[in-house]
Amino acid sequence: MITKLPRWILIGGAILAFSAGCVNIIALSGFTNLSVSHVTGNVSLFSAALARLDWPTVLFIGASLLSFLAGAILSGLLIGQRSLSLGRQYGVALVVEAALLALSCFLFFHHDYFGQLLAAAACGLQNAMVATYSGAVIRTTHLTGLTSDMGAAIGNWLAGRPINKMTLGFQAIIWYCFCGGGVVGAYGYFKFGYAAMLIPISIVLLAAIFYQTASNRLPAKRTDISNTN
Repeated sequence: MITKLPRWILIGGAILAFSAGCVNIIALSGFTNLSVSHVTGNVSLFSAALARLDWPTVLFIGASLLSFLAGAILSGLLIGQRSLSLGRQYGVALVVEAALLALSCFLFFHHDYFGQLLAAAACGLQNAMVATYSGAVIRTTHLTGLTSDMGAAIGNWLAGRPINKMTLGFQAIIWYCFCGGGVVGAYGYFKFGYAAMLIPISIVLLAAIFYQTASNRLPAKRTDISNTN
């Protein structure tokens, strides 16, 4: 349960959710027609391809799933902690994510399927990174679990039971920002093609710069916002 939430974490989570929504819709709208931020749906497509014995599709979707996992593993290697502590490791992770997205953009322009894999790795990195400092309460690259948590909280509220309004508010912001990023990404893709990838790349890179600047000015301070129950 989130009991304290510094404003910069709230802003950062919202910005990263917006970026992920943008990246995902661009990948879905492009030649691969496959999500880079959703694992569950891709596993279903993977299963369907297996049933059809469509081996090229099995290999491609399987590689995309493994790329998301690889990005999450990379996040663990770079950060390696469960509670937020101001420091360089988050800035480094964001720079790596921006680099993966930039390489993905270049490959997408050349209709290279490896662009999909790098974008999926970037989403896996971001999702695991955010979960690391929010005690696995918030995810910024997909909305299934988050929507379920919001629904349960609203149901408890309607039943007159106490809920954590800060957590619910944060989840709602993530939901709307991911959706907003999808709208911007879709519009950008239909107008400019894969050049729209410059939007999330710029967002993540600017987030890295601002984070590094803030962490260099402030003393390292542990902010535990992990689950308390």
